[in-house]
Amino acid sequence: MKKFPASMQHIVMPFFLSLMMSGIVSAVATIRALGFEAMVTVWPLSWLTSWIVAFPAVLLVLPVARRLTALVVERQ
Repeated sequence: MKKFPASMQHIVMPFFLSLMMSGIVSAVATIRALGFEAMVTVWPLSWLTSWIVAFPAVLLVLPVARRLTALVVERQ
């Protein structure tokens, strides 16, 4: 399988992070609001909608999170 070049890491990592996080959060919200039965019918669209917001949000927020982390974590 052909891999992305290392220069794409700043896009690929947030892509996968946002897919997983939006999937988990939308699943929890769907189950709490509508019950487990809604996972088949409602959750996929809920996940897609969440991811459409989450991916650009992660791209914007990740640099800020890195800077904040650098403020509170000692360098080696």
